Amino acid sequence: MFTNITRTTLCITAFSIASLMAAPLNATKTESLDWNWKFARFGKMPDGSTQPEPGKAMGFATATSEESGNPADNAVDGDKSTRWCAASGKSGEKITVDMGRPVDVKTVNILWEKQSNHLFKLEGSGDGKRWATIEDKTSGQNDSKEDTVENKTGKPRYFRITVTGNNQSNWASIREITFKNDKGEIIRPQAAAGTSKADNPSSPSFNDKNWRSLNLPHDWGVEGPFRMEIENRTGKLPWVGIGWYRKTLEIPADAKGNQFYLDFDGVMSRPKIYVNGHLAGEWKYGYSSFRVDITPFLKFGQQNTIAVRVDNPPSTSRWYPGGGIYRHVWLTESNPVHIEHWGVFVKTPEITKSAAKVEVDTTVKNTTDKAVIPTVTEEILDGGKIVASTTTKGEEIPAGEKGKITSTLTLKNPTLWTLNAPHLYKMKTTVRMGDKVIDQKFTNFGVRTVEWKPTGFYLNGERVQLKGVCQHHDLGPLGSAAHTRGYERQIEILKEFGVNSIRTSHNPPAPEVLDLCDKMGILVIDELFDVWQCSKEGVNNESFNEWHERDVVNLCHRDRNHPCVIAWSSGNEVPEQGMKNLHHISQTLTDLFHREDPTRKVTSGCNNANAARNGFGDTLDVYGYNYKPWAYKDFAKDRPHQPFYGAETASCVSSRGEYFFPVDWNKGKGFYLYQVSSYDLYAPGWANRPDVEFAAQEDNPNSAGEYVWTGFDYIGEPTPYNLDATNALNVPEGPEREKLMAELKKLGDRAPSRSSYFGIVDLCGFKKDRFYIYQAHWRPDLKMAHILPHWNWPERKGQVTPVHVYTSGDEAELFLNGKSQGVRKKGTGEKDRYRLVWEDVKYTPGTLKVVAKKDGKIWATDTVTTTGKPAALTLKPDRNEIKGDGYDLSYVTVAVRDAQGRMVPRSKNQLTFKVSGPADIAGICNGDPTDFTTMANPENKKIMKIKAFNGLAQVILRSRKGESGKVTLQVISNGLKPAQTTVTVK
Repeated sequence: MFTNITRTTLCITAFSIASLMAAPLNATKTESLDWNWKFARFGKMPDGSTQPEPGKAMGFATATSEESGNPADNAVDGDKSTRWCAASGKSGEKITVDMGRPVDVKTVNILWEKQSNHLFKLEGSGDGKRWATIEDKTSGQNDSKEDTVENKTGKPRYFRITVTGNNQSNWASIREITFKNDKGEIIRPQAAAGTSKADNPSSPSFNDKNWRSLNLPHDWGVEGPFRMEIENRTGKLPWVGIGWYRKTLEIPADAKGNQFYLDFDGVMSRPKIYVNGHLAGEWKYGYSSFRVDITPFLKFGQQNTIAVRVDNPPSTSRWYPGGGIYRHVWLTESNPVHIEHWGVFVKTPEITKSAAKVEVDTTVKNTTDKAVIPTVTEEILDGGKIVASTTTKGEEIPAGEKGKITSTLTLKNPTLWTLNAPHLYKMKTTVRMGDKVIDQKFTNFGVRTVEWKPTGFYLNGERVQLKGVCQHHDLGPLGSAAHTRGYERQIEILKEFGVNSIRTSHNPPAPEVLDLCDKMGILVIDELFDVWQCSKEGVNNESFNEWHERDVVNLCHRDRNHPCVIAWSSGNEVPEQGMKNLHHISQTLTDLFHREDPTRKVTSGCNNANAARNGFGDTLDVYGYNYKPWAYKDFAKDRPHQPFYGAETASCVSSRGEYFFPVDWNKGKGFYLYQVSSYDLYAPGWANRPDVEFAAQEDNPNSAGEYVWTGFDYIGEPTPYNLDATNALNVPEGPEREKLMAELKKLGDRAPSRSSYFGIVDLCGFKKDRFYIYQAHWRPDLKMAHILPHWNWPERKGQVTPVHVYTSGDEAELFLNGKSQGVRKKGTGEKDRYRLVWEDVKYTPGTLKVVAKKDGKIWATDTVTTTGKPAALTLKPDRNEIKGDGYDLSYVTVAVRDAQGRMVPRSKNQLTFKVSGPADIAGICNGDPTDFTTMANPENKKIMKIKAFNGLAQVILRSRKGESGKVTLQVISNGLKPAQTTVTVK
C-alpha cells in the first residue's frame, strides 16, 4: 500500500515495511511509521497523580523531597542536563543512591546545578541503616561547581548526601552523581534483586498488551483534561510527564547489508530511541528533526521492537508545547553508499531573465569498509520534463566517511518563484557506482533572489513589504499534533487578510508547513530558539551548550532548499541581548548558520531597547525589533547599513464577539471577566493597537515590514490574564469581586484563562474584528467594509454604543435604521487614519449599514442587524470531500441562528455532536479562552459536547485510514432545530 504522505526529497513513493527488498536498491526507500503504536504515560499523570515508570533505567535514588519535574533519579541518569532539586530551600535535604550491590568505589563526583557555597556530608552504608562518614563539608566555605570525594570506607551499597547551608536562593540541586573505580571507570547503579530487563519498556519482552493503541502524530497533552491548578501560561493542560511508545516491525532477512534509519520530524521532548532494548540514539530539543541509525541493533528476518521514551519536564516552555511523538516518523532503507540525510543542497547564485546558474551540492555517505568513487547526475525537471542536466564524477570517499560532489547547471529562461506564482522545479539526483544506480532523490526548489537592504526586503529585485504574522506551532483543538490540512487551512485564512509572510515563533516548524509555504507563496523567517544559555521567565534550555550546533545543522540542512525561507532567526528576546560578555553566543550562532547556508541572512527578535547599540546588533545581519515602533526612525539614521523590520509587533488582545462599555481608548482598559473587548483598542503595557504599528511602518519606509503577534490564537500565554491575582480587579467591586479573589487565592492566585487573546483570528480560525482592519490595510484593492460591534444590546437602549468601521475605502457614511449618523473620512490622526469611528451612536434595535467610498465612488457596504432569539443550528464543512488516508480533515462550522437564519452573536447554547461513518471527531472548539471542555478526547471519537461561544463552534472530522463512504455529522441543542451534514471520504 502506498503512503499518502510525500516528501519533496524522495525519489520513490514508500512501500510497506514488509516489501523492503534486498540490496542493491535503486533508490533510498522511506516508509511512514505512523501506524499501530502502543502508548502509556508515567510520571505526572493527567489527573495530577503520579504513576511510577516501570523498569526505570536509573530508579535507584530517593530524596527527602523533590521539586516537580526534578526527581532524585535525575541525579544518577547519566544526563548532565537534568537534575535533582529539593522542593524547598530548607537545610538538611538528603539524596540516597542504592547501587544495587556493594561496590568498590574509589571516587564520588558531585556536579551541582550552579556554582555556590555547597555545604554537604557524604556517607556510605552497607545496609542503608548504619552510616559511615566519607566526607564532611558542612562548615566553612565550599564555593564550587563540583566536588570530587575519595571513598575510604570499603564497599558501600548505599551512598547518602546531606546538603546543608541552603536558603531560598540556594536550594539543594545536583545535576549528576558519578561513581568511579580505581581505574577511573564509571560504576552505575544496577537493578535490585528481583527485577529483570523485561520490566523495562525498552525491552522486546516487555508486556504492553494493556497499553493504549494509537497512531501518530500524537499529542498527549491536548487530550486533557484542563485543570485549574496547572499554570495557564502553558494552557492548563497536562503536558508534563513521561510517555513510552512501542512498535514492532519485521525487516526481511535478505535486506541485511543495507542501512536502516528512523527519521523523526519532532518529538516533545528529550526522546531516547531504543531498538531491541539497546539505546540507538536520542535528541534533546523537542522541535528539531533528527535521524537515528538503527542498523547495528536490528535482527534481520525477525521481529524488532522500537521503543521511544519521551520526557517532558516542567519549566521548559513559556507556552503550550504539547507532548509525545507529535510529528511524523519514517523508516528509511538505503544502500551502504547513499545520499546523506538532507544531503542535497540546491543554490541559484546567478539569475537573469534568460538563464539561471544552478549549483547543487550532494553529500554521499559511505558506510562500507572500502573507499568509493561515486558519480552524480543532476537533472532539473519542470512538470516532469527534463530542462537541464549534468553528470559529475566525485572524488574518492574513504571508508566510513562522507564526500561532497558539486555540480553546476544552466537553466534557460527560468520561471521565477514569486508570491503570486510560486513556481517549483524538481532536482532529480542520481548516484551511480560504475554503471549501477545506487540512490536517487527528488528535491523541490525555486528560482528566486532574496535581498535584505537598508531600504527593505527585495524578492527577485522588487521591494516587497513584509505583511507577516508570528505563528505558534499548535493547531488549536488538535494541539501540537502535525496535520497537513490544519496548516494549509491556517495559511488560507492568513492569506485572506493579506499575510505574505510567517515567522515560526519561536521554534522550527513541522516540515509540512514549509512545503505548503513553498506551494502557496508565503515567505518564512525560520526561527530556532526561544532560550539560549540564560533562562528566561523561569524557562531553561539546559542542553543548549552541548546541543546548539547540532540543532543549527539539522535546521539548516532540513530547510535550506525551501524558496519560501528568507532568513534564519537564531532566537527571540534572549536575556543575552543585554549581556556584553555573552554576545559571543549570538555571533557563534550566526557563524554556524552562515557555515551551513551561506545564501541566507541571520536575524533575531530583540526586545531590549539597547540591543541595537550595545554590540548585540552587530552579531546579526538583519535586526528584528520586538515592540519598538518608536525606534525605527533613529535606527535608520544611526545604523544606515543594516536592514531592520518589526519581528514582533502590535500584540493587541481581544475575544471574538465580546464588547465592553464604556469604550475607552486607554489601551490598558477593556479587560473584564477574563475576556477582552473586541474594539481592538487594548494591549499589554509593552504593546499597541494595530493602528500604531501601521503608522510606524508607513512613516518609516526603510522598515522591511512587520510580524504581528499573532495570526492565530494559541494554547497558553493568556495575556492579560496570567498568574496574577489582580485580574480580579477587572470585576466590579462587591460580592462578585470578593468571591473571585477568594477563588483565585485558593487556586494559588491563578486565573482561569487557558489560551491566548493575541490572535487576529481565534483558536478555531474564526475571524475576529481585527481580521478586517488588517485586511483593509494589507489588501487596499479589495472592496470591503466591516462594522463592529454586533447590534444585539437590549440592555443598552438609548445608551451610547460607539460604532467602528474598517474599510479599504477612504470615507464612509453610517446609517441606523435608514437615518444617517454622519460621514467620516480617513485622516492622519490616531482615531481616523486606519479606522472610521462614530462615537455617539445611541443604541436602537434594527439595522446598521455603512456605505464606504473611494475616490468619491461607492466602494463597499456592510450591514449588521439585531437578530431574534436562537431558533436553529447550521453546519458548514469547509470541505465536503476528504481522502481516506487517516490524516485528512474537514473543519465543520456550527452556527446558532434565529428564525430568519441570522447568526445570533451572544448565544452560548450547549451543543452535542454525533458522527457516524468512516471518520472520527478529531477535535472540538469554540474560541472561548476560558472554556475547559476537553478539545481532543481519544475515548469519545463519536459523541462530544461543547457550548457555542458568541454564536459559533467547531468540530473537526478526521478520516479513517483505508475506509471510504459517507460520513454523517449531527448537532443538537435543547430548544433549537437540529442540523445534519455529510462529508464523503474517498
